[in-house]
Amino acid sequence: MNSGLFETLPLAVIYVGVTLIMLGSTELGYQFGERVRTNQDKDAPTSLGPMVGGLLGLLAFVLAFTFSMAASMYDIRKQNVLLEANAIGTAYMRADLLETQSGNEVKGLLREYVDIRLRAASGEDLEGALLRSVEIQKLLWAQVSSAAVAAPSTNTSLMVQSTNDLIDMHEKRVTAALRNRIPGSIWIALMAISILTMVTLGAQAGLSGRRRLVAVIPLSLAFTVLVALVVDLDRPQKGLINVGQQAMVSLQDSMGPDTK
Repeated sequence: MNSGLFETLPLAVIYVGVTLIMLGSTELGYQFGERVRTNQDKDAPTSLGPMVGGLLGLLAFVLAFTFSMAASMYDIRKQNVLLEANAIGTAYMRADLLETQSGNEVKGLLREYVDIRLRAASGEDLEGALLRSVEIQKLLWAQVSSAAVAAPSTNTSLMVQSTNDLIDMHEKRVTAALRNRIPGSIWIALMAISILTMVTLGAQAGLSGRRRLVAVIPLSLAFTVLVALVVDLDRPQKGLINVGQQAMVSLQDSMGPDTK
């Protein structure tokens, strides 16, 4: 299970750390440029200009690509919440098609299942909630398959289909939330290009003899804000941007007071 490269770090720590890396890289480049300034020709700072522009463009492209990936996965997680709520709600209604005892037992399991899914989404005892989800799926399948074998009909077939859909949605949500994350190689590439860009920018400033902090500091802070935003989108259980569970909450309410 991929927990993400920055999963355990608070967002504030990531923001401060990336800002310091950006500013430190610029200062490193400035010191290097200042040391070689006495031996450089007067056109050296100008010749670095296109290089800095190209690296900034490449950095913007990689950052946009990373943001697009995180936003796409965030949208998938939002859609999966609605799809799972619909799958559970359909199964809950179709439980009325079973004979009374089996139908009541299935409904009771589905009520607990919704509670467990909401607990898992909140990050509270995630591993335990996922294990209990699988246990409930097995119990549901045992009930539904027994009813289908005992009295095969269109009604039991519909219930079997709904149970299959419910189980499939579990795997889709787990995969989207816990396994489909931005790969570590992309984070490494993003940071490497960022460091090279800021070092080159600092070297240009060092060769010209002007630090240009008015430009460097806002650039570093803006870049760090975007990185923090991407990190936040990439981890659904933590941070400021969370996947809404309103569809599941509404389903829980529609099932009655026993769901609380």
